[in-house]
This record gives sequence, structure tokens and C-alpha cells, in this order.
Amino acid sequence: MKWIFWISAGLIAYTYAGYVCWLRLRMIWRFRPVLRAAYTPSVSIAMVVRNEEQILEAKLRNLLTLDYPACQIVVVSDGSTDQTEAILSKYAQDSRVQVILNQASMGKASGLNDAVRLAGGEIVVFTDARQKIEAGAVRFLVENFADPEVGCVSGELMLGDMDKGECSEGLGLYWQIEKRVRQLEADSGSVVGATGALYAVRCELLAQVPAGTILDDVYLPMQVARKGKRVVFDARARAWDSPNLGAKREFSRKVRTLYGNYQLLQLAPWLLTGDNPLRFEFVSHKLMRLATPFALAALLASSLALSGVFYRSVTILQFAFYSLSVLALSRVVKLGILARVADASATFVLLNGAAVVALVNYLSGRRAAWTR
Repeated sequence: MKWIFWISAGLIAYTYAGYVCWLRLRMIWRFRPVLRAAYTPSVSIAMVVRNEEQILEAKLRNLLTLDYPACQIVVVSDGSTDQTEAILSKYAQDSRVQVILNQASMGKASGLNDAVRLAGGEIVVFTDARQKIEAGAVRFLVENFADPEVGCVSGELMLGDMDKGECSEGLGLYWQIEKRVRQLEADSGSVVGATGALYAVRCELLAQVPAGTILDDVYLPMQVARKGKRVVFDARARAWDSPNLGAKREFSRKVRTLYGNYQLLQLAPWLLTGDNPLRFEFVSHKLMRLATPFALAALLASSLALSGVFYRSVTILQFAFYSLSVLALSRVVKLGILARVADASATFVLLNGAAVVALVNYLSGRRAAWTR
């Protein structure tokens, strides 16, 4: 039973601390700065939407006011049944905006392929409808492509309000840690995936996205790395999103994202072979997190079964941690440092719970569809 305890503890520790420490050491040993410079190649912005009438106009106005010369904006409607197509038809009167109105919903992956075929830019920037992009973000992204080794650039997703600043609680705290990992990966090599809200790829390196692909923001960057180019992260290029879309919606979104990691292994089995130059990073960053909830369960069960002061103390700490998450979810504690700790523990529990649901959905054959 002791070996179950220590293997579980080691896996959890490596996932949330060991990998970060390794990245820090690698950055000191092999720091690889990006050779940024003023650079203005032609740019196309690609976006797929479905039933986004409430936010689409604001997004299009946002894209049309970006500080970059003559961006081509390609928007694909994926079988929208509300006023999305009417809004796109109105904005298509602007020569910078080109639209594709697909009457049948074929999914985001199919829409992205359609957008890329129409895109004429040397650089294609991908974004989603919900997030607001800062005016200089595209220019910052493109400056990285002055380095010929760079094939893909991820922007930074900020959870919070553009005027009030970033959220530091719950998912905001989790996202700050995630961004730190991505920065360390980029500083010493390549990032495993990109921020779906804002990332850019050299058009010549783009691959066809398989039908039904959920994580295009991982699949496309990994294809770029496979072709020998770097995937980097630029914290100056920022998109903003709400930190709280509602617990149910946020949980469903996370389940879908984690399901997408399992799907990637099916769509691109080469990710676990020598063909993937980022195999170690992919396993450490993506797959180890999928195993964490089962390690947490094994840790709790083994500590309960073992005797001794140390194991009893670990058991008590685990129950205290999970109790805090219950308090946060029930909104019993609302203010102070205890509330912040409880909120972070609740986020941790929900994310690991989402990983379990994602695996169950995948094994049962329940497909995760793309929704707005």
C-alpha cells in the first residue's frame, strides 16, 4: 500500500511542481529568445461562428479596429439559425470582410478549413467570437515571425475586464499558472498548443484539420512543431474573456477540452512517437493532468489504509482541502483569505472532476460536439 501512496504522491507532485521546476532548469541551461522585429506581412484573421447574434457585431467591430494594416477577415457561419448570417451579410459590404455561410452545421474544424482556403495572408490569425482582442495584439503576434524559426505564435488570454484588470481567483489563478508554464516552455523551446482565443500560424505550415477535431489550438501548433518550427508564446498579444461564465457552462467547457486531449491521441497517434519533437512536453503538460484525478483518489485511499502519524496527517490535510472546496461551492465562505483558498481548492476539484467525466464520455463513445 505504501508504494501506491508514494507513486500517487510523486505523480501529483511532478504534474503540478516537478514539470515546472524542470522547465525552469531547462530555461537556465538553454534559453532560446525569439528574434522579434518590425514585420508586416499580409494577415488573414479566421473565425468560425454559430448562433452568435448577441456578440458578433461587437467582435467584428473589434477586429475592424485592430492596429494592423489591411487585415483580411474571414468569418464562417457554421449552420447558424439566428441572426448571425444577417449580421455577417451586412459586414460583408466592407471589402476587408469575407464571409462563408454554410447552411449545414459541419463543426468548427470544417469551418476552419473553409476559412483557411479563402485566406490570402502569409500569416493566419485564429480567434473566437467571445473574446475582445487588444488593438495592438496582431502586430505583436506578427513581430515574432521575423524570426524564421518561428512557425506559430500564441497570444495570452486574460480572464477579467480590460478596464478593471485580470481576475486572480479560481479559474483566474489556475490560468495564471497555466500561462507561466507556457512561457517557460516557449523560453526554452516550444509551447504545447496555443490559446484558442488568439494564435497565429504561417499559412504555408497549416495542415488540414480532421473533421470533428475539438482542440484545433493544439492540433495545428503540434503540426507546426512536427515540421521543425517553433511554437512560441507572446504575453503582449492579449485577448480578454469573462472569468466566470457560470459554473455549469464552465464545467462543460472544461470537460469538452479534456475530452479533446483523448481525441488527439486517436486522431494523431504520432504524438506519442519519435515523430513528435515535443513528446516529453506533451505527456508532461497534457496527459499527466488527465491521470491526476485517479492519482488523487489512490492517494486518499492509500493514506486511509496506512497507519502512522505521517499518513494520518496527510489524510487530515486531504479532507480539509476537499472540505474547503465544498464550502466554496456552497458559498458559505465569501470573504477573506479563507474564501480565496477555498475558491482555489474548488477550482482544482472541479477541473479534476471534469477530467474524470471526459474519460467516461470518451470510453462510452459519447461525442463532444462544438457549441457556441
